[in-house]
Amino acid sequence: MFAQLIHWLIDTARTLGYPGIVALMAIESSVLPLPSELVMPPAGYLAAKGEMNAYLAVLAGAAGSVLGAMINYYLAVLIGEPVLRRYGKYVLISNASLDKAEAFFKRHGEFGTLLGRLVPVVRHLISIPAGLARMNKARFAIFTAIGAGSWCAVLTYIGWLLGRNEGALQEASVHAMTRQALLYLAPVLLVSVVGYVIWQRRRVRAA
Repeated sequence: MFAQLIHWLIDTARTLGYPGIVALMAIESSVLPLPSELVMPPAGYLAAKGEMNAYLAVLAGAAGSVLGAMINYYLAVLIGEPVLRRYGKYVLISNASLDKAEAFFKRHGEFGTLLGRLVPVVRHLISIPAGLARMNKARFAIFTAIGAGSWCAVLTYIGWLLGRNEGALQEASVHAMTRQALLYLAPVLLVSVVGYVIWQRRRVRAA
């Protein structure tokens, strides 16, 4: 089944081109279950075969991610907060906890958005607290593009490596290389968090 899905995604990317990547990544960036690990590696694979441009594929992936994220953002703005404030208590979400989450995101929204786009599962949900906190839309789009673009570049490179080495785009290969990429990213994310905390403390002391 996975092989059939991969072939379908490759054919979709080949047929629809960069607009197809934008559409698929917009779906991935929303609440629908379409992992980016199934979208960008086929684009990189086609780039290795000379059928696509890797840089344009990454830009298309980032654009789709921003589009999907903005849809979630506006959904959170329009219906998310009233629903959560009215019914959240039934799932142990109090108004006080919502207030704290919104206050946190207003102070650390940019960094949270950038970091969240690099973390599995979190990346397609980070738009919701951003919308609830009414994060500046331009800043949200910019930091989403940076984070999503970085992740799209990693996945495209994985597909490109498989294509260049004449390897088949198989589930085991994609998942193994994605896990390896996440292991390499983990220290970078840790250093980023520590650096951000130190910078925030110094800023508070200076103020």
